[in-house]
Amino acid sequence: MQEVPSGNGREANHRIRTTEHRRTVAAPPAALYELVADVTRWPAVFGPTVHVQHLEHTGDRERFRIWAVLNGAVSNWTSRRVLDPVTRRIDFRQEVSRAPVASMGGSWEFLELPGGHTEVVLRHAFTTVDDDPEQAEWITRAVDRNSPSELGALARVAELGHPVDEVVFSFTDEVELTVGAAEAFAFVDRADRWAELLPHVDEVALEEPEPGVQRLEMVTRTADGATHRTASWRVCQEPEWIAYKQSAPPALLLGHSGLWTFGTDARGRPVATARHTVAVDPAAVPAVLGPGSTLADARAHLREALGGNSLRTLSFAAGATTGAR
Repeated sequence: MQEVPSGNGREANHRIRTTEHRRTVAAPPAALYELVADVTRWPAVFGPTVHVQHLEHTGDRERFRIWAVLNGAVSNWTSRRVLDPVTRRIDFRQEVSRAPVASMGGSWEFLELPGGHTEVVLRHAFTTVDDDPEQAEWITRAVDRNSPSELGALARVAELGHPVDEVVFSFTDEVELTVGAAEAFAFVDRADRWAELLPHVDEVALEEPEPGVQRLEMVTRTADGATHRTASWRVCQEPEWIAYKQSAPPALLLGHSGLWTFGTDARGRPVATARHTVAVDPAAVPAVLGPGSTLADARAHLREALGGNSLRTLSFAAGATTGAR
């Protein structure tokens, strides 16, 4: 899911403008509610979302920071939400606004329909900084462009005909470091050197349009010798974590995001972890893995292929000698 980043936080006495978008989905409301309620799945489900970081989560209230691709660049903002699983309603409001938006909020509702269907209703309400009709039109166009895309992505996953947990899942690998966490971070951050340092990376191109935001393209080689070209957006928060989102996932996947973290374990030892979150395309499983292959086969394959590549990277990062920029 992706709400349009709001403005500078000034409410003023400006006119509140509203939008509403609806979509009927062939899935029960509980499944759809859970997909929207669980922000950890968003990067794998919603195309523009790169990373979501929880800042607070207590009971039915949460606060998080989100990074997402908007108009070809990565933006970020902080939102608060109130979740009601009984009425299946989620209210959101952005904390910090950016001109031309003065405030932005809204809600998700999941209305049960006959035959196991659901009507999903996504509403936005916003004010502009200068109460300018042109500003309002610009914001409305952005909401009208993003909201149907969000509803479509939600329907695509919910209508696959499989329990969500069988399609969208995460896994994590951890390695102990022989160098400091900051050095390991620098190794992963400096992905422009991977073709020289990592045997499973054949080509790499790295751009950094702004500090802490990267665009990475590379060709990698799996254990069976197959090569894959990937493109990702990355968000780097030195020295703790690097999040990434594949902009064009391979045929087996509807979405793929990842998170590298660097720190210490419970015993104070420096460690690095690689976490993957993926959404599998069940229709592609037989074509990619062979006739008769199942979702379980796909999950095992992805666990080995994606986990294997990230573990190989971490094994080099564990003894990294590259310095931070």
